[in-house]
Amino acid sequence: MKKMKPIISFLKKEPMLVVSVAAAVIAMFITPPSAKLLSDIDWHTLATLFMMLTVLEGFKSENIFRPLLKLAGGIKSMVLLSLFLVFSVFFSSMFVTNDVSLIIFVPLTIILFRAGDKEKYILPVITMENIAAIRGSLLTPFGSPQNLFVYGKSGVSAFRFVQYMFPIWIISALLLVAFVLALYCRNIRQRTGVSDMSFTGEWVKEGKIHRIAYLSVFAVVLWTIVSRTSIWAWVAIGVAIAVFIIDRGILLKTDYVLLLTFLCFFVFSSSIASSAAISVFLSKAVADNEYVWSILLSQVISNVPASIVLYPFARNVGALIYGLDTAGLCSLIGSLASVINYRIYVREYPGNGGKFVRVFTLISLVFFALVAVPGYFISLSGI
Repeated sequence: MKKMKPIISFLKKEPMLVVSVAAAVIAMFITPPSAKLLSDIDWHTLATLFMMLTVLEGFKSENIFRPLLKLAGGIKSMVLLSLFLVFSVFFSSMFVTNDVSLIIFVPLTIILFRAGDKEKYILPVITMENIAAIRGSLLTPFGSPQNLFVYGKSGVSAFRFVQYMFPIWIISALLLVAFVLALYCRNIRQRTGVSDMSFTGEWVKEGKIHRIAYLSVFAVVLWTIVSRTSIWAWVAIGVAIAVFIIDRGILLKTDYVLLLTFLCFFVFSSSIASSAAISVFLSKAVADNEYVWSILLSQVISNVPASIVLYPFARNVGALIYGLDTAGLCSLIGSLASVINYRIYVREYPGNGGKFVRVFTLISLVFFALVAVPGYFISLSGI
């Protein structure tokens, strides 16, 4: 029994991993594993996530975010600081994808709010950052994996894609401002409490080469994402080798639990899509109901796998992408970006996963209630 305690403790700390593994196992009973299953897994997304998680661990090790911390630390109003962080995620997610923007800014938020003894605001603000990542990234074809997948398959022009997504994007931006103001409505002039900048740390002269190396590797990773290069697998191998040379210990700090969680969700979606019976059912049910189906299915397998499953049966691609980009507001599983946010938080606050889910779900559902209906009617026009 004592030998089981560490395993039980680990499983309690990693509920998303437990859910994803269970889903993958169930799916394999529906569709037995095959070579096709392996080829259907989105290895590109997994490789990109590995590169970002690894490089950003290097950033933390070398304190590369120090200038950004100093900039944000100089903002003395809680309202302005929260708006700065939320909209940094909102705008950056359009270019570096929603998951990457969260990986960058959520840890910064935790550091800043701890420094000012404002930890009670961490969960509401990183939840708004989660919403900002989901809603900001929807504007561009490469803002999220599901956007990139649907955009690549549909053949629609980038200009038309942005034009179609713009109305719900601007509505989301205005709502985020309102949400931040509502959070501090009882004390709109509240100060951050950051009296010194010691939390930003110092840059040692000896670490200059490491910082330059990590920034160079990061630039290569961003180029890989934006350019959609076909050599992404070789780039991922190159990143691993580069980090091993810079500091091999960083590779041990990469969040492999998160990577395994993503892998299991992809196994589940690929298995489901390969089932003939399920395919027949979806072909009848999804057409002209893409918005609702994309939201509902995403609550089971998340929006990236849902895009892969539903796209072949979609008639209104616009409604599909609107639904996929709204699904992350319903539950933690709805968007893989939300899973990343959860993982970052529980690594800093072990045992507080339930608290995260409660706060995240409450705020996100309120936002969902405000955007779901407008999104549905806008999506009817088609892309």
